Amino acid sequence: MVHSSRRGVLTALVVSAFAAALAQPAAAQTQIQWWHAMAGPLGEKLEKLAADFNATQAEYKIVPVFKGTYPEAMTGAIAAFRAKQHPAIVQVFEVGTATMMSAKGAIYPTYKLMADAGEPFDPKAYLPAVTGYYTDTAGNMLSFPFNSSTPILYVNKDLFRKAGLDPETPPKTWPEMEAAALKVQAVGVPCGFTTQWPSWVNVENLSAWHNVPVGTLENGLGGTATRLTIANPLTQKHWEALARWQKTKIFDYGGRQSKADPKFFSGECAMSIGSSAARAGILANSKFELGYGMMPYWPDVKGAPQNSIIGGATLWVLTGRPAEEYKGVAKFFGYLSRPEVQAWWHQNTGYLPITKAAYDLSRAQGFYEKNPGTDVSIRQMTLNPPTANSKGLRFGNFLQIRDIIEEELEATLAGQKSAQAALAAAEARGNEQLRAFEKANP
Repeated sequence: MVHSSRRGVLTALVVSAFAAALAQPAAAQTQIQWWHAMAGPLGEKLEKLAADFNATQAEYKIVPVFKGTYPEAMTGAIAAFRAKQHPAIVQVFEVGTATMMSAKGAIYPTYKLMADAGEPFDPKAYLPAVTGYYTDTAGNMLSFPFNSSTPILYVNKDLFRKAGLDPETPPKTWPEMEAAALKVQAVGVPCGFTTQWPSWVNVENLSAWHNVPVGTLENGLGGTATRLTIANPLTQKHWEALARWQKTKIFDYGGRQSKADPKFFSGECAMSIGSSAARAGILANSKFELGYGMMPYWPDVKGAPQNSIIGGATLWVLTGRPAEEYKGVAKFFGYLSRPEVQAWWHQNTGYLPITKAAYDLSRAQGFYEKNPGTDVSIRQMTLNPPTANSKGLRFGNFLQIRDIIEEELEATLAGQKSAQAALAAAEARGNEQLRAFEKANP
């Protein structure tokens, strides 16, 4: 016979153990780190994607970790990999593609990950302009397309109305940009236009938009023996115009990456050429009515405009993590591919819908009808079938090459070098970087 006080203790122990069992999940949840480079409104939307996926199941938890700018996130992930303290997923911008492809043994290719996990994955479901950038020569997708963008023209419609310009008809050519800038300046606006990402807009996309090569071997997609060809008449003419306009602030340089944004947010500049994904930030940080247009082109270039090329980033999977994490990564990538998820991401950020189904769904939902101009990026990307000059770029050490190009552009804008001399220097210095990359990746 058990004494009553002892029986009470046993009962309490049983109740306590039962309560503890209820508090513990049946199996430990697998946490998967996702290093990314998105701050502000875009970072909030990225975190919502992760939280929404986490809410669909209990086995895996995607943990987004902000790691600074795109260059910082990529170099940080490489350093972490060497120290064996790396995440399963890292967001890498498009200019890091060649570097990531050359990191043999460090990358778990997306096509293989999805096949190994038995998750449905059809590369044909994705927009060709996106998949071509991130596949190998056999057509296998190496990274997962996540946030693809292209530069477009943004217009402050309020300032256009003030200047007597039609807010529904943005400038189509560079001479029209100059004319519109002069009109807004005439009513007291300090600056006509500015630009984000100077090399991406004023060399890489300028070239694709006019069907002019940035380099040999199909802009590097054909191999590492490529060399730059940016010291050409088109780019020289464009840089000379920018330098001329800079003197009277028809164009006003605001810095690298997205440092020019405050000039447009505040109404200091009436127009800006920037990423289609800048839309979320502009809407969150400005108080004017926003308009959209395609990138301007030089009308005397035969065949222009052609099509623009993408920027943004993809998700690369790194080797050396536990097998259970990779099952969760594959499920997450499957979730991100769902038309309704992709349509939400596209509509709320300005990034391109990476799948045809997401584009069709956005159209069926009436998004483009309700938000005129939000399809400019897709129309611009698909304006004409891509050529060897407008499929994209894949240059080794392109992070360093972009810095060189922007340094030389800044010297031109400051009147320290002619456009011709600056482009010749950028081409020579850039080719040194390409030869270094080729030597390191035979």
